[in-house]
Amino acid sequence: MTLGGEALVAAERPGGSRLQPLPPGVKIGTTAGQPTEEHLLFLKQLGITWVSLIGRPEEATAEDFIRIRKQWEAAGFKVYNIGSGVGPSGSLHNMPEVTLSLPGRDKKIEEYLNYIRYLGKAGIPYTTYAHMGNGIWSSGWTTMPRGYQSREVNMASPQLRGDWAGVTYTEPLSHGRKYSEEEIWDNYAYFIKKVVPVAEEAGVRIGIHPDDPPQPMLAGVPRCIFSSFEGYRKALEIANSPNIGVCLCVGCWLEGGELMGKDVVEAIKYFASQKKLFKVHLRNVSAPLPHSVETLLDDGYYDMYRVMKALVEVGFDGLVIPDHVPALGVLPGRREDTSGTGAYRPSELMAFNNAGLAYSIGYMNALLNAAKSETGRS
Repeated sequence: MTLGGEALVAAERPGGSRLQPLPPGVKIGTTAGQPTEEHLLFLKQLGITWVSLIGRPEEATAEDFIRIRKQWEAAGFKVYNIGSGVGPSGSLHNMPEVTLSLPGRDKKIEEYLNYIRYLGKAGIPYTTYAHMGNGIWSSGWTTMPRGYQSREVNMASPQLRGDWAGVTYTEPLSHGRKYSEEEIWDNYAYFIKKVVPVAEEAGVRIGIHPDDPPQPMLAGVPRCIFSSFEGYRKALEIANSPNIGVCLCVGCWLEGGELMGKDVVEAIKYFASQKKLFKVHLRNVSAPLPHSVETLLDDGYYDMYRVMKALVEVGFDGLVIPDHVPALGVLPGRREDTSGTGAYRPSELMAFNNAGLAYSIGYMNALLNAAKSETGRS
């Protein structure tokens, strides 16, 4: 079964929803950059077939998405998603206007609905959404014992801050007041009820990413929905749609530790049993919070083979990508960070470092082959 644009036929379900079809089996892929000849060759050398693309504001229409998909297909690849960092007013991912019901909320939601429509018209089966009101929080970068640098989250650090779409958030109150959990839930319900019918009509899966990091409260904003298993379970019940599910970031789940309510393998088995597991970000970390550092897959506190084996056992047919890959070796063009953390490496270089990506893809393929061999499943 292929995902060939105009020829794609969506699978219907009673009630009018549809899901764009996917071939069976775990798909190991990666976040990809621009389709230059050099980049395409490197991905081909890694054995990559499926890619997750980062959207650009200047390419944010159905026609652009169709052109992008065809361009990648012509080079021998399949596009799993085009990210929601696009829209006339900026990012459609981690929208404070939506999460916190700020001015401009309905405009943002309408832009997001159009984005979902564009994906559907282009034959793109999936997108990731995140519902954080004050960004992704970090405390800087640190050097691991093996010599590579990694993103660190130390809840006691004076450098701890949130960032998203060029905005920085700090304690004690990122938006001037403390929000209640009820407000966050109400705002989520308002948003998702508008999204569901559009996603179902378009045939697009939406996987919701865990809060990064998962904490009960950051700078006056509760992270009460996507920072625990129970929050996810309730959120998916509110959505009540086969098109709304989970982008399981293993690293965030591991950062949460016991606060998540279920081990990551237990979560995989549950969400898969509900047919709500759509994408997996494979990342390891040094320890659960309050102090956690992102690591290479084989250098953290959790055995990544357990994750891959669980995905094979449940018959997962979505995409698995390496996430926040630490850079290995010396990256061309690396410039010193002036944020005061004393670290190097802008995040865009972290995402597209060849040595780190090759290391991670090779390790993931080895995990997948071993899991298939042990379980006897393809």
